[in-house]
Amino acid sequence: MPFKAESRPRILLVDDEPTNLHVLRQVLEEDGYRLLFATDGARGIAAAREHQPDLVLLDVMMPRMDGYEVCRQLKADPQTANIPVIFVTALSEVNDETHGFELGAVDFVVKPVRPQVVRARVRTHLKLVTLQNLQATQLQIVQRLGRAGEYKDNETGRHVIRMSHFAQALARAIGCRENWADDLLLAAPMHDIGKIGIPDAILLKPGALDAEEWAVMRTHARIGADIIGEHASPLLAMARTIALCHHERWDGTGYPEGLKGEAIPLAARIVAIADVFDALTSVRPYKPAWSLDRAFAHLQEQAGRHFDPELVPAFLRLRPEIEAVRERWAD
Repeated sequence: MPFKAESRPRILLVDDEPTNLHVLRQVLEEDGYRLLFATDGARGIAAAREHQPDLVLLDVMMPRMDGYEVCRQLKADPQTANIPVIFVTALSEVNDETHGFELGAVDFVVKPVRPQVVRARVRTHLKLVTLQNLQATQLQIVQRLGRAGEYKDNETGRHVIRMSHFAQALARAIGCRENWADDLLLAAPMHDIGKIGIPDAILLKPGALDAEEWAVMRTHARIGADIIGEHASPLLAMARTIALCHHERWDGTGYPEGLKGEAIPLAARIVAIADVFDALTSVRPYKPAWSLDRAFAHLQEQAGRHFDPELVPAFLRLRPEIEAVRERWAD
């Protein structure tokens, strides 16, 4: 058996014909899956809710409740909405497939089934499930580490929400891919995770830091990169890049590496603007909030020095969206 009993993928087979279930069982059992069976739509829905299978193979033509209705109900229920459904049916018209995909199915297998096709489709969609679960886990790690950083900092959790939305909006405005902008929204809250490693006496000091304290504070960029580590995951890789580079400056006077211009990764250049802008317009123990006009003027003044001179004008054009984010996530 290629899987341990407790980790074998669970596949729910729903068909009103026992012969069809027997055929699918013969096709799939040699791959070591845990197979669950239901002989009508209502039982199929109940089994999906109870057992949370990794995949459902679903007949269409069944009495009382056909497969289309079963799929519709599965996708409408938060408990089962994310379970992929493959229709296994004698229906082969384009309209039949189109309707199934509109209801949320991920694939169609036409009867009479060919064993090699069924096995290949099942393996493919189980791999996708594994990948999605891995991505969800990575996202939870990023979010939880971001929350941990908030507990050490004197900034509010809403700061990271606002600056993350500012960063995503700026990425979209300059034409970045939608999935890249979405990753930026999720990775940006990790920018100051390295502050976990900074002593409270420095991190929470109400007054100005002296030179020695600043030297310690600046180590949070490398600490953050070390905490996140190096990963193949685009989301975690972006989070590491942001943590390491969001204090670099366009003119090369930033830290920790003194990167200059486009040598600074784009994600970090975007987050630098979003982070500074929200910090300026928020109350801190050591300062009152700046007005929006003053903060925008500061960005313009620092374009080409602190900030990417092409990103600043794009950010200024987002003012209505920025104000909406600030209103929604006010402290």
